[in-house]
Parts: sequence; structure tokens; C-alpha cells
Amino acid sequence: MKIFRTIKVALKALGRNKMRTFLTALGIIIGVGAVIAMVSIGQGAKKEVEKRFSEMGTNLLFVRPGSREFRGRHGGGGSYDTLTDADAQAIIEQCNLVQYVSPNVNTRVQVIYSNKNWNTSIYGVGDKYPLIRNWDIDEGAFFTEAQVKTGQKVCVLGSEVNNNLFEGMSPIGQVIRIKKIPFRVIGTMKTKGEAMWFSQDDVIFIPYTTAQTRLVGINYVQSIDVSAVEGSDTAEAQEQIEELLRIRHKIAPGADDDFNVRNMADIQEGAQESTQILTILLGGIASISLLVGGIGIMNIMLVSVTERIREIGVRMSVGARENDILLQFLIEAIVLSLLGGIIGILLGVGSSKLISQFAGMKTSVSLGSILLAFLFAGSVGVFFGFYPARKASKLNPIDALRYE
Repeated sequence: MKIFRTIKVALKALGRNKMRTFLTALGIIIGVGAVIAMVSIGQGAKKEVEKRFSEMGTNLLFVRPGSREFRGRHGGGGSYDTLTDADAQAIIEQCNLVQYVSPNVNTRVQVIYSNKNWNTSIYGVGDKYPLIRNWDIDEGAFFTEAQVKTGQKVCVLGSEVNNNLFEGMSPIGQVIRIKKIPFRVIGTMKTKGEAMWFSQDDVIFIPYTTAQTRLVGINYVQSIDVSAVEGSDTAEAQEQIEELLRIRHKIAPGADDDFNVRNMADIQEGAQESTQILTILLGGIASISLLVGGIGIMNIMLVSVTERIREIGVRMSVGARENDILLQFLIEAIVLSLLGGIIGILLGVGSSKLISQFAGMKTSVSLGSILLAFLFAGSVGVFFGFYPARKASKLNPIDALRYE
């Protein structure tokens, strides 16, 4: 019961000057709110990355030209014309852990339909590209293997291009001009959404053979997307591809590869580590405001001790011990911190929702971040309230009673 009496006395003391109590707690309120809001941004980014990777699948591998050790402006060191569609064909035929492949040739050009035009990315891909990327057709169909082999001028539109060029009309059978070359629209893709910093739907797919001859003028492919057999070890599939390409490209033992194979599982792990670092960084920056709030509590508590020296002397003279005085002022500091923490949690959760709604950033408030911020607020009260409380408990009762 003694502890409850002490809490009651502490609350009464804080209630004497409500405005000062609120302003003192304001630092904790802002600190806790900032921590929750910043961590929610980091957690939201992490979940968004995980969502994108899960949509793409973790059984993907990407074959790029150039050595992984020496990065050039085309993604690797050395020549960037070392991959061919024959390499892609060999991978699907000779690597038993590979399910699908798609040679890729990409560029960006102006697209025209009637009196409308749109600058977009052109992806020259194979007929298995939608299966590799888990991307469904919305209307019409994707081009076939025969259309790829014969280099036909057909295309499939991403949803953003479709909306901008056709504005709700069905584009199937219509003819658009890509780099002034007529292409017949045979299908549209379902909306995929944004991937970090760019829209996946702002794209037009055409056969990679058509892209090679009609748009880019090359006889090699810029990359090869590979899908491993479902349930297989992608690391083993990667080894198969690397061994095959070393043989095909006649690379001597110990020499650098003229290609590199990236595993989606490795890329996902790296992306998750980056978002984790971002979360820690944002939380650390926001925690500085909690530190400032704690210093404010210490400052006000020292002022409070000075103002109540005579009160402390009276309490000691009627039997209050050092521990009683210490506990009273310590509880005042903790109550300040915890009240600030509760209001700060509400502020942080509300801020994260507003950020998500108006700034378009994905946020995710976890119970762990709320508990962490609340416990941190209580710890700040204990840490910064202990010195003023100890100073009050060490006052000499006689000197305190004489204090004016």
C-alpha cells in the first residue's frame, strides 16, 4: 500500500502544474511517436520487398554478360555481347534443374497509336517469360514460340501503357507503332504494380528476335531469365548453368567468366538486409529525440527538487526516509515518461497511417515496435529521473527546513 500512496503523492505533485508537466512530457511524446513512425516505414519497406520477391518467386536465376567481379556500366566487366539465344537453348536442353528460359533484349522508345504517344520500355522476351515471372494475361494471349522463331511484329501491353494509349478501349487487334514500325497488339498483361522505384506495368513485350532485328540491331541477347524446377535447389541449378556456359564459351580453368549468374534467393537476402539496416537507421535517428526528451525530464525534475526543498524537509522531519523521497521523485519521472509514451504511441500509429495514406509509402506498425518504444520511454524516465531523485533524497532535513 505504501507504493500506491507514493504514486498518489507523485501524481498530485505533477498535477499542480499541468502545463509544465505536459511540456516536459512533450519530448517523450515526440520521441516515441517518431520511433514508431520511422520503424513502421522501415518495416513497410521490408514487407513490400518480401511481397515483390514472393510474387516473382524464389526459383529465379538471372544470367548476365560480364564477370561479376568487375562491374562495368553494362552490368559486368569485359564484353557485354557474350550471351546468345543458343546459350539459352542449351541451358533448357542440358540443365535438368531448369524449367523455363527467356532470352531478353530491352530498349526504350516512343510508341504511337493514333494521335497518342507514350515513351515506354520495350522488353524483347521469349514465349515462356510470363511463366518465369508469374505474370498472368489479362486479355488476349501472349505470343507463341512460333511467333518468336519467325520474328513476328506482335506485342503484349502492360496495363499502364494500355491505359495511356487506349483509355479503356480493347486494344486487341489494334496496330501501334514502335520506333515507327507497326506492331499488332495480341494481348494485355494484368497489373503488376511498382517494384521499389519503377512501374512494372509501363512496358510492352515483343518477341526477342523481333527486338534484335527490328529495334536494336544486334545478334546477341542482353540477358537470360531462368526458372528452376519447382522444389529444386536453385544453387545447384546455378552451378549447372555456370558449368555449361564455361564449356560453351571455352573459358580456361582459373580464368574469369564472361558471364555471371545471380540467384533470386541471394538477391532477396541482400534486399532484406538492406531494409533491415534502413529500419535500424531510421529508428536510431528517431531515438535521438527520446534522448532529448529524457534530458528535458532531468532538467525539470531538478527544477522541481529546488522548488520543493522545504516540502522535502517537512516530509523528512515527520519520518520520511531517504528511500521514500527517492521513490517519490523517481515515480514522478517514470509517470512523466510513461504518460508521454502512451500519447506518443497514439501519435506514432496515427502518423504512420497518415504517411501511408498521403505520402504513398508503405508502412507497417508492429506490436514489437510499440512495446520497444514504450519500454524505452520507461527506461528514459528511470535513467534521467534517478539523479534528481537521489539529489532530493540526500538533502539535509535541517537545511531543507531553513530553505527560503
